[in-house]
Amino acid sequence: MGREARTDCIALVTEVLRACQLDSGGWAYRGDAQESIEATCLAALAFASDTDIHSAAIAFLLRSQLGNGSWPVFLGDPEASWTTALAACTLNVAGDFAAQRDKAVRWLVADRGREGHWLWRWKFKTLDRAVRFDPDKYGWPWSPDTASWVIPTAFSLIALKQFTACNRSEGSEKRIALGVEMLLDRECLEGGWNAGNSVVYGSPLRPHVEATAIALLALQDEPHSAAIRRALEWLKTRSATIRSADSLAWCILSLFLYQVPVGMLKDALAIRLLESIDNENTATLATALLALKCGEMIHPFEVLR
Repeated sequence: MGREARTDCIALVTEVLRACQLDSGGWAYRGDAQESIEATCLAALAFASDTDIHSAAIAFLLRSQLGNGSWPVFLGDPEASWTTALAACTLNVAGDFAAQRDKAVRWLVADRGREGHWLWRWKFKTLDRAVRFDPDKYGWPWSPDTASWVIPTAFSLIALKQFTACNRSEGSEKRIALGVEMLLDRECLEGGWNAGNSVVYGSPLRPHVEATAIALLALQDEPHSAAIRRALEWLKTRSATIRSADSLAWCILSLFLYQVPVGMLKDALAIRLLESIDNENTATLATALLALKCGEMIHPFEVLR
C-alpha cells in the first residue's frame, strides 16, 4: 500500500501543480492571481525535468528580480526579502543565468540581520537580556532591517555555498562562516533549532521540525559537530510523529542528505497528502513533490563538498 500510495500521490500532486501554474509562469501561494516567489521557486525545482513548465517558471523569476539583485515575497512588492536565497538556489540548479545569480549573491553577501550593525550589537549585549545569543554571530533576516532568523539564514547559506563551490571569495567565505556560527550559536538546549532564539526570558524554547531540517541542510558540508549530531538525532526521533505535510517533506529532504533511510517517511507523506491535498498550499505541495521524488532527481539543496 505504501509504494502504491506514493506513486498515486506523485501523479496527483504533479497534476494539481501543473494546473495551478499561472500564465505568467509563476505560482500563487493559494488559489489567487498574485504570484508568490516562494511557491514559484519550489514548484520550479519540482518541475526541473519538465522543460516547458520549468522554462516558464525560470523566465518569470528572471523578470521578477529587483534591480539590486534581490527578490520580493510577492510579485509587485518593492522590498527585498529572504526569497532571494530561494530564488538563487533555483537558478543554481538551472545552472545558467550567471549574471543574475551573481547579482543575487552580491546582495546576499551584503545583507545581514540587524545584529550586524554595531548599535544593535551593543543593545543586545548591554540592554536586552530577554534572549540568549551572541550578537556578534549574525545571519540573515526575513526582511531588511530586522533580526536574523534560522530559516532565512539556512537558505542563504545554501545559496552562497552552491554558487561559490568552485570559486569562493574572501567576502563570501567570511559571510558563510559567520552564518554557520550564528546557526550553531542558536541551537536549542535539547538539540535542533527553533525559529530564532534558543532561550527567551530564561525559558528554553523547543526545537521546530522545519527549522531544524532546513538548518541541517545548510550545515550538511560542515564537520559533524556535537550540535549537528544532536540535531540529527532529534530530527530522526521526531520524524515518526510528524503530522504536518510541509514539516515531513522538509524532514525527508534533510535526512536523505545525511544518508538516513526515508522510504517509510515518503510513504507516510504520500498517505497524508492523499487525505489532505485540498487543504495544502502550493508551496507545501511543491516541497512534498520534491520529497517524494528525493533520490530520483537532483537534490535542489545539496551542497557539493
